[in-house]
Formats: sequence, structure tokens, C-alpha cells
Amino acid sequence: MNILMRRLLFIISLTVCVLSLPAQELRCTVTINSEQVQGTNKEVFNTLKQSIEEFVNTQRWTNMTFQEKERIECSMLLVVKSVQDGVFNCEFTCQSRRPVFGTSYSTPTINFKDNNFVFTYQEYDRLDYQQNTFTSNLTALLAYYCYLIIGHDMDSFSKLGGTPYFQACESIVTSAQSASLDNAEMAGWKAFESNRNRYALINNLMDEAFKKYRLYYYDYHRHGLDEMVNNVGNGRARIAKDIKVLKEAYNARPATYVVNAFLDAKADELVNIFKKGTSEEKKMVYDLLMDIDPTRQNTYDEINRD
Repeated sequence: MNILMRRLLFIISLTVCVLSLPAQELRCTVTINSEQVQGTNKEVFNTLKQSIEEFVNTQRWTNMTFQEKERIECSMLLVVKSVQDGVFNCEFTCQSRRPVFGTSYSTPTINFKDNNFVFTYQEYDRLDYQQNTFTSNLTALLAYYCYLIIGHDMDSFSKLGGTPYFQACESIVTSAQSASLDNAEMAGWKAFESNRNRYALINNLMDEAFKKYRLYYYDYHRHGLDEMVNNVGNGRARIAKDIKVLKEAYNARPATYVVNAFLDAKADELVNIFKKGTSEEKKMVYDLLMDIDPTRQNTYDEINRD
């Protein structure tokens, strides 16, 4: 066998080894909208997009082994409002989904919008993340949302399965609060600054008072949606049976973020599920949703339309 052939076989064997390695946890698409920014080198946005995608998709966020087909599908959208001296002021939207058993349908698991996504970045900056170490606000923000995505995915497959990843979010919040950040970058991390910021969300998720909500989140997916491939009526009834948990959480703390966050992801899906439900299911679910989330009346009205 000549040297060229040996080298070719060696390269092929390396490729096979790489392809057979366990995949990372996330398969994330990043979009950056810079239409509001004028007079800035547009290439920096392409570089930032590539850096974020590489950071999110190649980082090992857990000690679990994922196969390529098991990666969590997600997306991140940054709408850049301004850039000044390397400080990016953005609106950030993070979405993820997971497949429903036995179907081609993927259910949204999170749909969060963060209006205070502010960070410092210079073109070609390397994005490094070390657990329990604050390196930059951008990596902290991205890591927080990566763990949030994984935590919700795990909660949807096993009871309270997302706890270790929500704990990682808590740790990031604590590190950010202790970092030397200016007011703009600190926004979203502060305790009691808002009932809809990053601190408030993870505080809700880790609060024992919302344990029932997280258990319902599991039942919604595993015994509701995943059951529908066998019996649509049974799956829908299971979702309806304990949906009162949302109202209980809302009544206990009307300003809670976690209920709003759930409905941001699930409102349209709930409509599609219950517009085919029994009259009793329609009335009960519609009344509950209107009680806790009246701003989406036009959406929920679809439940009662023939």
C-alpha cells in the first residue's frame, strides 16, 4: 500500500471517529437583526453571529451523552438597537422545542424575550465560559439561556429533571450580581428590579412554591402531548385535569413570571388542543386562561369558535 493510500485511509478513519463522537446538547440557529443600527461596520454582526453559534453549539453544557438526532432544537434572535464603543444594546428572543412522541410535531418549550440584553463585544473577541467564573456579560447571558433551554427540556421528560441546569442558572445570576458591571449590563440580573427579568424567572423555577407548576410541566408533555399518539382525548383530558395549577400559582403571586413564560410558549398550542375538546373542557380552560392572561383574549377566543 503506497503512502498516499495510507494517508487517505488515515484521514477517512479520523473522519469516521469524529462523526461517531457524541454530539453537543444544542442545535441552535442564531439570527442578528442590525437594521436599526446605522453607520457601523456590518461585518461585526456576521462575526458576532458566528461566534455565538460556535459558542452555543460546541460547548459541552452537561455530562450527558447526546446523539446527533437528540440535540435540542433552539433559536436565538438578537435585535440590535444600538452599538456604541463596543457596547451592544439588544432585544433578545430565545425559543426552543422538543419532539412529541410518535409524531412529526415539535412542541415549543420556551419562548422568552429579554429586553435588557446588553454586552460588550469587539470583533473577533473569543467567547470563553468557565462554570462558576464570570468572564464576560455576553458569555454569562448565553450560558444562562443555554442552561434554561436544557432545564426546560429535561423537565419535560422527567419530573424535576431540569433542577441541575436551573441551579446552574442561579449560579450565573449570583456571579453576575457580584461582577463589576455598569448599570446597563447589570439590568436583568438584579433581584427585585422587575418581576419579568432573568433573576425573577429562575427564582420562580427554583422556588418550592412552584414545584407543582414544574410537575404539571412534566405531565403536560409526557402524559398529555406524548399520550396523544395513542389517544387524543386522553392526552387532552390529562392536560385539562391539572391546568388549574397555573391559576393556583397566579393567585398565590399574580406578578409571577413563570406562568406568563409558560403561556408565552404555549398559548397557541393550548388553543389548538382545546378547540377540538369537549364543551366542558373548552369552558373550563377558556375561563381559566382569560382569568390569568386576559391580554391574549383574541387568541383564546379561538377555543370557542366552530
